[in-house]
Amino acid sequence: MTTANIYAPLGAVTVLRVVDTLINVKTALVEWNETRETRKALARLSDAQLEDIGMNRADIANI
Repeated sequence: MTTANIYAPLGAVTVLRVVDTLINVKTALVEWNETRETRKALARLSDAQLEDIGMNRADIANI
């Protein structure tokens, strides 16, 4: 009976880790940009508009 090699070549593991890191960085940048744009849009609203949606100026920084 033969045994299967369950280990990936070192180069493949390294490439996988690099790709995973790049994907994680991209995901973090997309989330950061969406949050930045949301804060920017909320900052353009008047105090009355913010109150209508249950927020105030101090809440914007917590997003």
